[in-house]
Amino acid sequence: MTSTLTPSKAPVVRRVGDRVFSGLSTGAGVFILLVLAGVAIFLTVEGIPGILANPDEVKSGKDFLPYVWPLVFGTLLAASLALLIAVPVAVGVALFISHYAPRKLGQALGYLIDLLSAVPSVVYGLWGIQFLSPHMVPFYKWLEEHLGFIPFFAGPASATGRTIMTASVVLAIMIMPIMTAICREIFLQTPRLHEEAALALGATRWEMARMAIFPYARSGIVSAAMLGLGRALGETLAVAMVLSVSVGTVSANLISSTNPSTIAANIALSFAEASGKSVNALVASGLVLFVITFLVNFAARAIVNRRSEFSGAN
Repeated sequence: MTSTLTPSKAPVVRRVGDRVFSGLSTGAGVFILLVLAGVAIFLTVEGIPGILANPDEVKSGKDFLPYVWPLVFGTLLAASLALLIAVPVAVGVALFISHYAPRKLGQALGYLIDLLSAVPSVVYGLWGIQFLSPHMVPFYKWLEEHLGFIPFFAGPASATGRTIMTASVVLAIMIMPIMTAICREIFLQTPRLHEEAALALGATRWEMARMAIFPYARSGIVSAAMLGLGRALGETLAVAMVLSVSVGTVSANLISSTNPSTIAANIALSFAEASGKSVNALVASGLVLFVITFLVNFAARAIVNRRSEFSGAN
């Protein structure tokens, strides 16, 4: 009769450094959740009186839904246009730096793009209002003359260039560096074996990128795009400086002087003169922006998790 002896497991001794690091990491995660909950509670408590306020109690003279809807429209329109412009450029620049440019040139371009992230919003706003806006006027007139049958370019073209499209271009330039940096790092993590296998089968460099790099980096590209979208949704100063706002306007005309405002820019421009329930209405609009940003990031996380099995997210 034979018996098997199971060796007793020795107790795992955790070092002091491991315990300290684990505690700090857990504490940081809990702290972030508490801060997020505190912001949500503050916006809800202070915003509900603004949502329920009568029109004669607020400066806008409107109920909350008619007041906030044009702001939501302008916020989503500006952020969507910025994302539409920035994503192809960011992906193309990241691919050039990681797989096409010589090593030294790629490193130099990477450093320059990273430095763009450190430029303050006010600098982008000044550049947009002093340089970009006047130079966009001839382009807007060309769009009105040749593509005026499309509602987006129906005109009349703005004489100052301070339109929702100009603001979107500024936003695209602002969010492009962080998106490029993330995409570049994801592209560099593509397994070398996948790239060499595609090239060995006769694929060109572009076909290799399309068949090996992009499928692997798809979830990373989505994450970068959603991070850029989150910044575009909440950008305040640059949009407030560049955009010529028509209060309460809902218009898809991208080149006209009649432009919807954004939630963040409206809060920045109106908060100093607000009082009473008008302050609560502004806080309530901030709550709407908070919810929109949360839903965007929640949807992005769902997309990333769904694709993580087939990409570099794992």
